[in-house]
Amino acid sequence: MHYGSVNGKSPAVGFRDALFQGMAPDGGLYVPEQIPHLPTPFLESLPSQSLHAIGRRIISLFAGEIPDHDLSRLIERAWTFPIPLVKLEENLFLLELYHGPTLAFKDVGARFMAQALSYFLEKEQRHITIVVATSGDTGSAVAHGFYNVPHVDVFVLYPSGRISKLQEQQMTTLGGNIHALEVEGTFDDCQHLVKQALADREVVEARNLTTANSINVGRLIPQIVYYVWALAQLRGAHGIQTPPTVVVPSGNFGNLTAVAYARSMGTPIDGFIAATNANDVVPEYLASGTFTPRPSVQTYSNAMDVGNPSNLARLQFLYKNHVETMRRDIQAESVTDEETLDEIRVTYERTGTVLDPHTAVGVRAARRMYGLIFPRPVIVAATAHPGKFPEVVQRALGRQIPLPAALTEGMRKQKQSLFIKPDYREVKALLLSPSSLS
Repeated sequence: MHYGSVNGKSPAVGFRDALFQGMAPDGGLYVPEQIPHLPTPFLESLPSQSLHAIGRRIISLFAGEIPDHDLSRLIERAWTFPIPLVKLEENLFLLELYHGPTLAFKDVGARFMAQALSYFLEKEQRHITIVVATSGDTGSAVAHGFYNVPHVDVFVLYPSGRISKLQEQQMTTLGGNIHALEVEGTFDDCQHLVKQALADREVVEARNLTTANSINVGRLIPQIVYYVWALAQLRGAHGIQTPPTVVVPSGNFGNLTAVAYARSMGTPIDGFIAATNANDVVPEYLASGTFTPRPSVQTYSNAMDVGNPSNLARLQFLYKNHVETMRRDIQAESVTDEETLDEIRVTYERTGTVLDPHTAVGVRAARRMYGLIFPRPVIVAATAHPGKFPEVVQRALGRQIPLPAALTEGMRKQKQSLFIKPDYREVKALLLSPSSLS
């Protein structure tokens, strides 16, 4: 498998080079030159396959440089937690992606990426630096996934005052090889700083710089796996053969890109609903055909507060920039904060299940499309544990819910972060400082 740039101005590279570079030299995102197809016998056997087996089969198609026996070992080390498909209501299912160490879906991709990078670094005996922007959950997932991984330093940039206290504690209390930078600005400011660093040849060469955002294929490819795994469970544990609609709470649109890849590989998925909050540039793009990025606005579903989603470029590349074709597969819904709170209440009253605000955006988008009764199977990606957003849940339900032990432990630790302006010169100086090396 080779990867080219969406901009088409950089030479094709293999999985290892795409993993280490993060972005192509021309500033574009790496994409597979072709989407491999899953054979019919494999798809028919899904109900009898395990998560790890499905992961090995799919990732091997994208990461051919890793031998199968090594790939199996990396997957087993990365995914030590379940990813269950749970029935919420008749024909409405939650794909619970939050059972990893930081209780968010990004553990799946971040932990595999950490294992893959460690695999190559151990063989090559070299050191790299990862720089990552976060609107909430990416930072904590990357920080925990790479904590104490040999030969790796991590810089996490997050917007000051725009993520939950729990999210901040998860990424700022580790120390060691994890460096937290609190940026005076928005997620888009953080993402812009990361892109500037990745395009700066001096910094890239001095620090062997890469990224662990979903712009890195090492984060994106593993996410394909859990959508195929969801279908395996829908057919096996739940006995439903009808191709489902998949609803994806969307911010930077990496998760939606992954399910679009899964469908392009032949996975029988009927279509997608991209569920956004007030940051609705993609629903607007699908409606008008014109993409107009703008500064993000803060919402209760803060991990989706993205005004210029990077992975839209991958979706446009997949659909050959034909917005009409995208519209046939992707419906987009924007959900307000008030609707998010109402959905947390409605779902709790109907089912006794507490949703986090991001998953609530997804469920509300599904209800808007189908109403309270679902005539066909719908799978909503449940992206985070509700315990990570106690203030929002309390506002919706009028009461607190118990926090998981992983969160209460993190709240007791001391915050370690450096406050900076959204000025690339300051970030560059930090990246090149000898004192920032582990």
